[in-house]
Order: sequence, then structure tokens, then C-alpha cells
Amino acid sequence: MDIGIIGFGRFGKLITKYLSEDKKVYVFSRSGKDEEIRKSNGIPASLEDVCKKGIVIPCVPISELESTLKKIKGMLKDNLVVDVCSVKEYPVAAMKKILPEKTGILATHPIFGPDSAPETVKGKKIVLCRVRIQDDKYKKIKSYLEKKGLVVIESAPEKHDKEIARTLILTHFIGRGLIGLGAKNLNIDTEGYKRLMNVLETVQNDTEQLFEDMNRYNKYSKEIRNSFMKSLTKIDRRLGK
Repeated sequence: MDIGIIGFGRFGKLITKYLSEDKKVYVFSRSGKDEEIRKSNGIPASLEDVCKKGIVIPCVPISELESTLKKIKGMLKDNLVVDVCSVKEYPVAAMKKILPEKTGILATHPIFGPDSAPETVKGKKIVLCRVRIQDDKYKKIKSYLEKKGLVVIESAPEKHDKEIARTLILTHFIGRGLIGLGAKNLNIDTEGYKRLMNVLETVQNDTEQLFEDMNRYNKYSKEIRNSFMKSLTKIDRRLGK
């Protein structure tokens, strides 16, 4: 089954590289990145052509997903739309609301990116949330991902968002705080400080838009941020001046 990808940012480029090892991957980019697409073994295509493929993956910022779905809904038939957002309740609701009933829906969150999986996805995790997909097609996709070496985690959207608010979003919150602090590598450091710098390096290549979107579209993120800040304030008060 051929794959169509909408968007060729950092993550779109990454999955084009890995999926094109086994499938024909057609990519639409508004930025005219035809040469880059070919270098990643993808095939430059129009939006209409991409939407004719068996699997269509909107690889766009979370805040642009809804407008993208509205733009392509009339181009889709009985294909399968697979989102790759780092939140799951919002995109699932948007896809169910906007996409035609005959169009299949599978919500996913690949828990890796260009910095954590530059050479291989083996051992990396991917979350699958079944929404509207035939059993045989779902089993084939799951089997394919496992053969690629990915660890498949099946989850409900709500459970995913609650857990990712504590793991990914809190990590990015701390990392952005370190960037704002001006933290940098120092000669006199500790192993703990080095780990903090690893957190900073993990998030600094991701866009501010991604960071803001993750927080805006995950309804559990504010509660986690507030709890974390209260914990820091409590510790700070205990230490005094």
C-alpha cells in the first residue's frame, strides 16, 4: 500500500526516510522541497495525488491539523488517515468530526524524532490508538511496525494524554526553563548536571510552536505544570533565604 505524506518538516523528512525503505512514499510540501524529498527517497507529489494513496499521513503542526483535514476531506475516499501528533484526544476528535465516514482513522504518536532516532527506529516506542480501522488492516500495520523494530503501545487517547503530560510535556517544560536560565556545559560539573544538559539538548532543536501546541492541546498539561511549580515553590520556601 502506497503512502502519502502531507508536510516535510523535520519529522516528515524522518518518516519519509524510514517508510521509503519498504513502501513508495509520496510527499506534498508547500515549501517546494522536491530535491530534499528525493534525497530522502520520497516522491514529490501534489496534494491531490497524495490524498489518493492508501495511507495518508498529515505531518503538520498540531495547530494546523484541523485546517489541513478540512482542506483534504473532499479528496479522500476509503483510504486510511494516520495522524502523528504528540497529543491524541484533540486529533481523534478532529478527525472523527471532519473526515468522511468511509475514511479510516488511526491515531498514533511516534515517541521518537530526528534527534533520538537519526539512524534507526529499533527499540523506539510508538503509541497506537484505534479509532476507525478494519481489524485486518490494523493487524498488518501493527505487524509492520513491530518488524521495523518499534515497540508498539496500544492506548486510549485519554490515557495517552494523561501520561504524556507527565513525561514528554514536563520534560520539555524543564528543558525550556533551562534554556531560559542560560544553562550551558561547564568544566566543573556533575553527572546530574550532565543529565540536565541532556534534557536541554533534547528539546532545543524542537520548535517553539511544537512546545506551545503540546501544552495548548493537551488538557492535562496545565495541571502538571502547576503541580511542578508548586513543588518547586514549596522547596524554595523551605530553604529560606
